[in-house]
Amino acid sequence: MQSMLSKATLGRLPMYLQFIRRMDAEKVSATQIAKGLGLGEVQVRKDLASVCTAGLPKVGYPVSTLRQDMEKALGVDVPVSTVIVGAGKLGSALMDYDGFMDYGMEIVAAFDRIASACTLHGHVPVYPADQLAAFCSLHHIQTGILTVPASAAQAAADEMTAAGLTAILNFAPYPIKVPSHVTVHPVNIALSLAYLHLAASETGNQEEEE
Repeated sequence: MQSMLSKATLGRLPMYLQFIRRMDAEKVSATQIAKGLGLGEVQVRKDLASVCTAGLPKVGYPVSTLRQDMEKALGVDVPVSTVIVGAGKLGSALMDYDGFMDYGMEIVAAFDRIASACTLHGHVPVYPADQLAAFCSLHHIQTGILTVPASAAQAAADEMTAAGLTAILNFAPYPIKVPSHVTVHPVNIALSLAYLHLAASETGNQEEEE
């Protein structure tokens, strides 16, 4: 199913899944989801139909069936082992975050240049950075989270791709370059905060004008 879905649809599925996981009902319609998430009903209806065939006109979808089909499409039903590169404050915070498992991602190890031997952060082992390639090869890891400073981002990304990682969630405030077969999803917290600040400022200016 997943290979037949567009990247845009796959990008919206986690929102739908989070919404219906919170529901205490047996049925849900595209209209309910669209209104709850502030999305277009036509788009939601198309997305749901591409994932689940159990929907009925004027009835909706069985919540349990829709949830299972979404989890399957997203690969949540089969947990993906993931490593963190950079065990500083942000990397440590992500190691403490339990929400990754809700979407099929399990943090199995972290790597950092200042680590001289294996230590534990909670239940996550933290290894020296030079053990990344061997660990990923041994455990068949393909997904990684990059949480190093901008000055070290490209070098760390090079090490991750050399270790065989093909998907990187990049929290480093730097646009890393990777081979064409590697997928990178950037998460720039500073830019997001700047956007919120700008939006809040514009709202405040509008209120003053009124």
